[in-house]
Amino acid sequence: MALRDQLDHLIEEMVEKGIRYQDAYREFERRFIIQVLTRHDGCLQDTAEAMGMHRNTLSRKIAEHRIKKP
Repeated sequence: MALRDQLDHLIEEMVEKGIRYQDAYREFERRFIIQVLTRHDGCLQDTAEAMGMHRNTLSRKIAEHRIKKP
């Protein structure tokens, strides 16, 4: 199954279950940050660069989502 199809299926399930956009967005952002942060062994600079954002923005989002660095 192609990535786009998987994403469509996931979104369809979320809508059916009544998950709100804001909750879905926050969970996606949180998990995305954790995945990239883990891939870069907790290095904020490398993670921020890979995500296309400033390190300070990443730090703020990590605090906002209460993510513990690996």
